[in-house]
Amino acid sequence: RNKPLCNVPEIGIGNKPIDGGNYLFTKEEMEAFVKKEPLSESYFKLWYGSQEFINRCPRYSLWLGNCPPNELRKMPECMKRVEAVREMRLSSKSAGTVKLADKPTRFHVENMPKGTYVVIPEVSSEKRKYIPMGFMTPDILCSNLVKIVPYATLYHFGVLTSNVHMAWMRAVCGRLKSDYRYSKDVVYNNFPWPAPTDEQRAKIEQTAQAILDARNLYPDCSLADLYDEAAMPPELRKAHQQNDNAVMQAYGFWGKLNTESACVAELMKMYQKLTEDKKG
Repeated sequence: RNKPLCNVPEIGIGNKPIDGGNYLFTKEEMEAFVKKEPLSESYFKLWYGSQEFINRCPRYSLWLGNCPPNELRKMPECMKRVEAVREMRLSSKSAGTVKLADKPTRFHVENMPKGTYVVIPEVSSEKRKYIPMGFMTPDILCSNLVKIVPYATLYHFGVLTSNVHMAWMRAVCGRLKSDYRYSKDVVYNNFPWPAPTDEQRAKIEQTAQAILDARNLYPDCSLADLYDEAAMPPELRKAHQQNDNAVMQAYGFWGKLNTESACVAELMKMYQKLTEDKKG
């Protein structure tokens, strides 16, 4: 499905540079580059793919897409990178990549939301009960190895990080080896969302914020640390359980469904009805 089944924000991939690695840096590489090219500092942005996001260990992207030519030409080290990208694209066997050489400071795919957005790692360990998701601000760039949901609110985050959505994801997602592979057209776009009352929506927003607050109690921990089933802090587990309950209540599942398979069966019924209604 190309569009979401329900009335929710559309999901997309992050940025895909096709740059031969010329615009991506570790922290140490970025610091060494800025030492040689001080004017470049303001053009570096934090860069997150799935691994960087889950491990809270960002790389850095040299984003020159909006850099005026007169500024760019004052930065010889940046110019070397731009020229290297141009040459790499020109030597490609793909006609599309060769065409990209006409705009070497730009990425192949650019997805840079103007406001806060939700990030969902594309690949996540099957050992985790929940895929670690989170919010990003527009000054941060994400790679095409994560899915991003612009305009997503606390409510959307709460439903997506719930046991209901996780049950759906586990039932329909693809796998990379045994790890979960979250997809746009299968997992997200086919997911049947609840129709909450205003009170239920407010409750989900509250429990979603509590998850973020619980994570913030452990600023030195990565999401890999926090979402290890054996190591998960009790505050975070409790916040997730309360969020699960709030989402289950919005679906009308609370107190009725005791297993993940029963939850998936109900979601499949909802999915069938929604697709039939759309056809009708």
